[in-house]
Amino acid sequence: MAKTFKQLIADMLLSVEEIFPWDLEELMDENPDLLLVDVREINEFENCYIKGSLHIPRGILETACDWDYPDTAPELVKARDRQVILVCRSGNRSVPAAFTMQLMGYKNVLSLKTGIKGWNDSDLPLINSKGETVDPDWADGFLTPPIRKDQLSAN
Repeated sequence: MAKTFKQLIADMLLSVEEIFPWDLEELMDENPDLLLVDVREINEFENCYIKGSLHIPRGILETACDWDYPDTAPELVKARDRQVILVCRSGNRSVPAAFTMQLMGYKNVLSLKTGIKGWNDSDLPLINSKGETVDPDWADGFLTPPIRKDQLSAN
């Protein structure tokens, strides 16, 4: 039986733990070895991200997690025993990313519940690719793209 994206995420959440933005902020203070991995696309990342994040787009995650590929990210490959927090816009893309990384042997990987949007909604700081602080109101608009009529289900 075919599943919807929401059903797939729900299934994966049976084995993927999530962390709220305010808990992540505290954890970042407590654990300087923590690795934040942002799995959004490059244009999303360049506009606003959490300082210190490693950018690994979801489309290359598996090869970035392993040796011998042009996309290999050595810091990520070596992080199998580190605490890794995966970040996306709303907390949906990071769940399958965390699920995949668990299958690849990562022992302590979590997904940021509510994603960058929730981080911004919690009044936590974002920066852009120029290292400038991003205005939270601007970020809210950027992180809340509209859904067109042709993208809505008939139900």
